[in-house]
Amino acid sequence: MNPIRVLYLAGSGRSGSTLITNVLGQVPGFFAAGELRYLWRRGILENRLCGCGSPLADCPLWTRVRADLAGADPAGIAARLAGRLRLRGLPALLRRQRRGQPPVAGHADDTHLARLYASIAENALADRPGGVIVDSSKLPPYGALLGALPGIDLYVLHVVRDPRAAAYSWRRRRPLDGRADDRLMSRPPVWKAALLWLVWNTATVRLWGRRPLDGRYLRVRYEDFVADPAGTTARIVRFVGATADDLPFPTPDTVRLAPTHSVAGNPSRHRTGLVPVVADTEWLTGLSTRAYAVVTGLTGLALSRFGYPLRRRTATPPAGTSRPDPVLPSSPATRQEG
Repeated sequence: MNPIRVLYLAGSGRSGSTLITNVLGQVPGFFAAGELRYLWRRGILENRLCGCGSPLADCPLWTRVRADLAGADPAGIAARLAGRLRLRGLPALLRRQRRGQPPVAGHADDTHLARLYASIAENALADRPGGVIVDSSKLPPYGALLGALPGIDLYVLHVVRDPRAAAYSWRRRRPLDGRADDRLMSRPPVWKAALLWLVWNTATVRLWGRRPLDGRYLRVRYEDFVADPAGTTARIVRFVGATADDLPFPTPDTVRLAPTHSVAGNPSRHRTGLVPVVADTEWLTGLSTRAYAVVTGLTGLALSRFGYPLRRRTATPPAGTSRPDPVLPSSPATRQEG
């Protein structure tokens, strides 16, 4: 069996990964799988919505994939993954990588993980041999585990966003899985969002960014993506060795989104139709001076590495370039981000 190409979006939350995954899912030969590390609990055990709008158990595609996973223990796999990928294990993971060992110690569950990706390739990309599974799980340890699985040909797309913008986004009230869901996504304080941004982006660089010449690591900033979505998408598609001839952009700043079969992620994964791709600049005025200082102080050493200024920009964005997120779960989503 040929290796399965997986494009793994790594980094921290609220960095635009959902938008990029949705866009890539419109490209022929790309399957937007969403955050596959959550399949076992959120998808199989909790039966949350597939990107197509159906509960996962009712989605024909995931029904076929789940049949291929007969014999797996979803609850056990979900619990053990949480333990294997926890933050406190990161130093040991990086030491193992430096020694040339698999970064995440192997486990019997890995057979089921490998089978999951093989089944997706067989069922979602059967008419596209050599297609690409787009996994937006983001967590660097899971990407390291995935890269060590047999049959996986891993490419890492490191998606970065200004940590002040990400911290502001985390503070918004959002329904967990769409407007009909009365549960809300977590809202960590700005200091915690900043530390997670720092740890996970630094870990991504340590795991893959120091070997960019091997052709398996590409860094994209959210700000650059929304400034030139078509050009950046073409760059990503070429990065994994695919052809960027048929991209879903009827205009330079508009994308045409059809439903995907993504698992978990930002509720914006359910948006379809013609969607404007515009810069999210509400945080420039919405983030308090104190919160801005806290995030900048905690992430300052990494800001220049990723091309972000220390000082708050004072220029007022042009009219129409910022679309606020919903405040209440019942409000319609009007802006795209991950």
